[in-house]
Amino acid sequence: MDYFHLNQTGDDIRAVSNLGLAHVGDGVYELMVRSWLCVHGKATNRGLHRATVGYVSAPAQARAARRLLPLLTQEEQAVFRRGRNTPPPTCSKTAPRQGYHAATGREARLGYLWLKGETERLNELFAAIMED
Repeated sequence: MDYFHLNQTGDDIRAVSNLGLAHVGDGVYELMVRSWLCVHGKATNRGLHRATVGYVSAPAQARAARRLLPLLTQEEQAVFRRGRNTPPPTCSKTAPRQGYHAATGREARLGYLWLKGETERLNELFAAIMED
């Protein structure tokens, strides 16, 4: 199996737990942010981790989720709600509970798109986040 070019069916993806989707989405987003920072020369070696955390923290992801909601398809909104409504096993110390839920919903949507193999859509949404 090629884990960089997945094309899972809807049934396969529905079998993945909400937190499983968020777990995959978190990794996908962090890799995209790290790649973006390096390609755009936005941080030095010392500042790469700090810059990455600035984008992947729960509060930053919650802000990005709110900004992207109007751009989502109905299917993507449903996955976002599915992830957002899942009670997390723990909550971030740096994010209010509502923000943490929004970040989890956003991560679940990213994981969903990754598993479906919709990398073009992932790039489109990522570009919308990073344009500021």
